[in-house]
Amino acid sequence: MATVCGATCYSLAFPKTLGNSRTMGASGEQEFSTEIAASVQQCFATITDFERYPDWFSSIQHAAILDRHSDGLARKVEFRIDMTLKTIRYVLEYTYDKPSRLSWRSIDGDVDSIAGNYLFEKLNAKRTRVTCRQAVSVGFWVPGPIRKLLEQTALKQSVLDFKAAAEAAQTTAAAKRGTKRPKG
Repeated sequence: MATVCGATCYSLAFPKTLGNSRTMGASGEQEFSTEIAASVQQCFATITDFERYPDWFSSIQHAAILDRHSDGLARKVEFRIDMTLKTIRYVLEYTYDKPSRLSWRSIDGDVDSIAGNYLFEKLNAKRTRVTCRQAVSVGFWVPGPIRKLLEQTALKQSVLDFKAAAEAAQTTAAAKRGTKRPKG
């Protein structure tokens, strides 16, 4: 399975410190939630900075914005991910309810279909509950045990990658605010 837009959302039980997951109704449809020590705005800014994904998402080799909405947010994004056994290419189309939600659906590529969304819920000024819901149909056969291992690995790593990137960006932003000196 594939890391899609910042987190792949498959069912895997993690300790509460990492988040909660559950399988949704449809085959391949999953949900995963975790808390991140960053503001809703920082989470949204991090997850929508698609061109930086290869810097901090371990499985994403390439991310390129193909088209933008009139407000400057990406509308179509092409990804190439390393699935160990093969590289997968796909294009997602995004819609937004800034800064609390982004949704995507696949429109091209090696994967039959991908659809999902991120929801950012403010817990306090610097803490956000992030919930990702996603359904993936890869369109090619993967043996059950290998598929399960790929799902678990992709989920754990993508969530940890996003969480680390958002928290690092929050820390960097706070440090920059702390170094500003009043004029006078």
